[in-house]
Amino acid sequence: MTGLQLVSLAWRNLWRQRRRTLLTLVSIAFGGFLAVLMTALQDRSFADFIDTAARMGSGHVTLQSPEYQDAPSLIHAVAHSDELRSEALKDPRVAQAVGRISGQIMVSTASDSFGALFIGYDPTQETPETFEFADDLVDGALFTAPKQKGIVLGAVLARNLGAELGDKIVFTMTDHSGKMVQNVQRLTGTVATGAPSLDAALCLLPIQTVREAVGYADDETTQVAVFLKDGRNSQRVAAALRAKLGSGVGVLTWDDVQPEIRAFVAMKVGGGRVMEIIIAMLVAAGIFNTIFMSVMERTREFGIMIAIGYSQTQLFLLVILESAILAVLGLFSAIAVSAWPYYYMSTNGLDMSAAYAASGTIEISGVGFDPILRVGIFPENAVIIALVLMGATVLAGVYPAWRAGRVQPVEAINLV
Repeated sequence: MTGLQLVSLAWRNLWRQRRRTLLTLVSIAFGGFLAVLMTALQDRSFADFIDTAARMGSGHVTLQSPEYQDAPSLIHAVAHSDELRSEALKDPRVAQAVGRISGQIMVSTASDSFGALFIGYDPTQETPETFEFADDLVDGALFTAPKQKGIVLGAVLARNLGAELGDKIVFTMTDHSGKMVQNVQRLTGTVATGAPSLDAALCLLPIQTVREAVGYADDETTQVAVFLKDGRNSQRVAAALRAKLGSGVGVLTWDDVQPEIRAFVAMKVGGGRVMEIIIAMLVAAGIFNTIFMSVMERTREFGIMIAIGYSQTQLFLLVILESAILAVLGLFSAIAVSAWPYYYMSTNGLDMSAAYAASGTIEISGVGFDPILRVGIFPENAVIIALVLMGATVLAGVYPAWRAGRVQPVEAINLV
């Protein structure tokens, strides 16, 4: 019998028990739908979360003094940051690179004082894709020039200080030599990031104001924040920059700078993978039961087929082909079932604002989750799901196929 005839026979065999085949296809489609939805939700949520953390912090890749990570002080500056930016931008995977100065600061008004984290940035270098706070302004205005006067505070910090727009804010920090310096600026804006801990400890300053206060040269910063077109390339871009820049510059990825976020994402992704494996096993078990029952019911038929000239290999291939056809049909069924929910969730998303309002904002290491849940699966993960779905279906038919090929004609024909 030719291969085409085997395929035709396998197709007819599947539809001899139409209800059983349809139920199997439903289980495959539902399993594929769950796997796609869970993976797409994780891919989009954590990719957006990591990008937000990068925009609030020091990029997907950070160039800084080798000593700064262990001793984050303004003493450890990066000289010639403009040259480092130029080197980073030569990599086609890099979208933008900006110089920033960050550290600890004390902000005070006549009524109170609080410790805070400050970020000195150059508004002419930053874009909404690199600077998360551009979308978080709730009052006043952000800076438009690196030498502009003023200070922007987190909304909670401003409220705790009792400060309103136009009020004087005194800030105290250490300079490049470790001495305490003070400066006075007027409050020009407030931002609300959605992360309460950050809103209570955030201070934004024009980069030139910080340089003058701490005695930095015009091209000195504490970090060069490198932003990538795809955050998953962080390790590869960091390795390329280490090889290019040498040991005089510390090159760190976002997960080196923010290990709490790395641990959280790894834990959640690992849990999602376990759930996907469980789903695959349940689907495979259902498929195995369907195919095995089909083989056992046709034992006498297989005996007759061997008696009239079919080989054991042909019977084995026949059952494997039935599993393969189920796999292909199941894959297309999963795509059909997942298409509309995926489109809706990717464009409109699921608004969890009410749940967040009841339980409080979810934040990790000062980065809040977007209350609108959307999906977006990475292409490689979609391919993996498709291959696992088809592979599990075909593998579920291996043992039943082996049993079919081991049928003894005389014994099988005598079965009632």
